Amino acid sequence: MINEILQDAEERMDKSVEALKGALAKVRTGRAHPSLLEHITVEYYGAETPLNQVANVSVEDARTLSITLWEKDMVQAVEKAIMKSDLGLNPATAGTVIRIPMPALTEERRRDLVKVVRGEGEKAKVAIRNIRRDANSDFKELKKESEISEDDERRAQDQVQKLTDAAVKKVDSVLADKETDLMQV
Repeated sequence: MINEILQDAEERMDKSVEALKGALAKVRTGRAHPSLLEHITVEYYGAETPLNQVANVSVEDARTLSITLWEKDMVQAVEKAIMKSDLGLNPATAGTVIRIPMPALTEERRRDLVKVVRGEGEKAKVAIRNIRRDANSDFKELKKESEISEDDERRAQDQVQKLTDAAVKKVDSVLADKETDLMQV
């Protein structure tokens, strides 16, 4: 019973760290990366469709993304979707290929992005702490129902704390990596 709760807590904490990595991948660092456009959807025959299902997104060079559309009719729709996105990018079209130059980030913008990254990190840490709280309340419930002893409860809580500390360390290292990436010129 205790092992199941611990395993569940560990899996949920790992998912929180992975969710943080996914959120940070969307934060623009000034370098071109296809994941910047993953969340963009395009109107395709009346349905909102992810960009990667109507085109091939690739990196042309360090500061340029290239989108090769599979249908020529989609050029305007894709351009419109990119301009509407919150990324602040200006696509340039040549036939069925759309090139997106990544503007260099200013020092002020970099600092703003670091604040955004830290906010995302704090959300992940709160999620991890909530998982710890849930696991500890499960242990208290088991003790209350006399399914485990007080010593078992204490040991289990110590193990959950170790899992929490490890997950928070992972979050801190992911944040540190992203911050150094952002502050690089």
